Order: sequence, then C-alpha cells, then structure tokens
Amino acid sequence: MANNKLIIDERQRDLGNFLVGRLLPFKKKRQVGPFTFIDHMGPSQIGNGNYVDVDQHPHIGLSTLTYLFEGQIEHKDSTGSHQIIRPGDVGFMTSGRGVTHTERTPQAIRDGSVSTLHGYQIWVGLPSAKEEMEPRFDYFSKSQLPEIDQEGLRIRLVAGNGFGLSSPLQGYSPLFMVDVYSENETTLKICGQVKGEIAFVIVKGSIISEGQKIESGQMMISKTADECEICMDNNTQILLFGGEPLPEERYLMWNFVSHNKERLLKAKEDWIAKKFDKVPGDDTYIPYPGE
Repeated sequence: MANNKLIIDERQRDLGNFLVGRLLPFKKKRQVGPFTFIDHMGPSQIGNGNYVDVDQHPHIGLSTLTYLFEGQIEHKDSTGSHQIIRPGDVGFMTSGRGVTHTERTPQAIRDGSVSTLHGYQIWVGLPSAKEEMEPRFDYFSKSQLPEIDQEGLRIRLVAGNGFGLSSPLQGYSPLFMVDVYSENETTLKICGQVKGEIAFVIVKGSIISEGQKIESGQMMISKTADECEICMDNNTQILLFGGEPLPEERYLMWNFVSHNKERLLKAKEDWIAKKFDKVPGDDTYIPYPGE
C-alpha cells in the first residue's frame, strides 16, 4: 500500500435487528474534512415485523446527512419537520444548539411486504461559529441533485461542489459528497475536480489506486489533497467525500459533537434532565448510555 493512503474496513455493530458498518471515526483518522462520522446501513431486509424504529434522541453541533440507495426512512424532528426520504434523496438535519429526532420505517410500507434498506448516515461537524445556531431540516429530492451521465459513468453531486457541478446542498463549510457509478471499467480523474481532504467509500464493486485494490465494505482516505485518479471496475459504485478540515479538533460524545468538551457534558446533563425540545406528539426517549 502506498504510504499516502489509509485503508479502513467497516467495523460491524449490532443495532437490534440490523447490522451497521462503522467507517468513521477511526483511531488513525478522526475526521475527513468536516465529516466526523459515517455509518453504512444494510443492505438489510425490512418487513415481517422487522422495521427501523429509532426513538427520540438528541444531537448538538453537527448536521446529519441521510442518503439512501434502497428503501425508505421517515424522519421527524423537534423543529416540526416530517419527511420520508427515498433512494437518491438527501435529508440534512442541522442540530446547532440542540435537536431531537426519530427515524422509522414509514407506516405505508409496514404492510407485510419485504423490502431492502440500504444507505449511509453521515455526520458533518459545524464550524465553531455555527455550533449554537438554530436547528433546521433541509430536504433535497433526487431530481434536484445535479449529475453528469456519459458512456456508462454517472456522477451525481450530493453536496457541495465538484466535477464542475454545484449541489443545492452546500452545508456550512467547504465540502463535497459525490455518488459515482461506473457501468464499465473506467478511470475516474479526480485532480482538480474537488478541493480538500478526500475519502472513497466503496459501496459495491472495487477500485484500484496505485496498485492497491479496495473493495466493497472498505474506505480509502488519501493523505494528500492532490489525488489524481482511480481505476473503477465494472458495476462499481463509490461515494467520494471530504473538504477543508475544520480548524479546531472535534470531540464526539454519544450523539454530540463539539470543539468544546464542556459543551458535550452540558448536552449530556440537559438530555438526562429532559431539557431538549421534543418531536411533536412523540414521548419516546433513548436514555443516555449508562443512565
């Protein structure tokens, strides 16, 4: 492996009926640009009583980005937002000073049928000046995301700027997230197309970079910002993401992110004391670990 690359394997963890693969943070790399946390959901079978039901839980200091390839997630939060997220759509909840939300399988598909849920949930750290902003939820349908499709290579810009495209989802600091699918074996040229730190999540198939093969379930982080190109195998899909690092280190404690450790402790105390705003009409509560 070239010494300017870091290869990370998914670490499996069990969420009740579902297995989730954790890719970030990693002990040798805590963030990539402003991205602080990446979970790979599925592919998991949904149906016959096996549904997603993540009760009310809090966040501070970050934006959550939900991006699906298959299935549906129903999002509700304490700002009053209510949205069903479908494949290719983006749900972007910014917690700021504090928000609570739930994630569930929509009632409409709890009909005994079986379907697949597959996607990623990503946390993006907020700049310190935005960490206490008012919470909000933004939604962008698949049709709103710009893409290039030429000779079996599809490049869709999920967030930020890259490959000559600009997403309606810009976030709060310079970043990018790109969904790339190659029908045929091809070379993807990257140099000059995106700015900042770069990571590659292999959704399916494989890529080769400087003779190193990286496969589905792995993530490659380039330690340099001038990554030139990768070779994509046929029927390969990757997520390319990164951007400019935030100037201060970000600390994670449960569902909270901040550049200030004392702020994390206050969020913990506030959640235990039930001081966070609630999702309208929802009294569920996920206790703080060990509570």
